[in-house]
Amino acid sequence: MRIGALSRRTGVSQRLLRYYEEQGLLHPLRRPSGYREYDEEDVRAVESIRTLLGAGLSTRTIAELLPCTVNDGQGPVPACAGMLPDLQRERERIDSAMADLLAARTALDAVIAATPLPPAGGAGGEAGGDESDGCLVAAAGGTSAGPVPR
Repeated sequence: MRIGALSRRTGVSQRLLRYYEEQGLLHPLRRPSGYREYDEEDVRAVESIRTLLGAGLSTRTIAELLPCTVNDGQGPVPACAGMLPDLQRERERIDSAMADLLAARTALDAVIAATPLPPAGGAGGEAGGDESDGCLVAAAGGTSAGPVPR
């Protein structure tokens, strides 16, 4: 099948399929005309690639792991015990990213909690940037310095 048919079968754009090939994830047969020729194995490979990308793996990591997986019809299944350290490393990377995001959310929650509420009946959030949005900055000594420049 040609790239358009593979795109329709997998729901992945032709541009993305070419990118997968550039990254060494797909290896289509090349016809003398230059057209790419795909088969059912490529359909399963694209499904596995999408699953592994969804699991947070990079295309570089997928390129290393994909040859050691089989697609059982429900997704990629590791076929090599040697994959375990790589998968654990990726899980640790994701755990670290989650911890960083949680810390960022906690910091944002603190900023939100410290933000004063708009005055009752005020016009907070109106376009125009005038003083009606109640955005004042206290100057040194505790006095109001006026509206914040936008």
